[in-house]
Amino acid sequence: MAQHKSAEKRARQTPKRTAVNRARRTKVRNAVKEVETAIASGDKAAAQAAFKLAQPALDKSVSKGVVQKGTASRKLSRLNAAIKTMG
Repeated sequence: MAQHKSAEKRARQTPKRTAVNRARRTKVRNAVKEVETAIASGDKAAAQAAFKLAQPALDKSVSKGVVQKGTASRKLSRLNAAIKTMG
């Protein structure tokens, strides 16, 4: 068990932060998955709508430190490219 005040505080904070980060990461993954599903179904309008929801979710996850900047940029770029190539 933690012996110092700072270690005790860390022991309290870490599970809370982990839960918040896990929820944020799940939200991002679900948003990306919705875009990928819409692309796979061939519905360009639905894919664009889902992309507009996924973009701010990814951007917010970057600002909160859950996802790295380059990772989010790459995901958005690839999703957008896939939407553009749709008929």
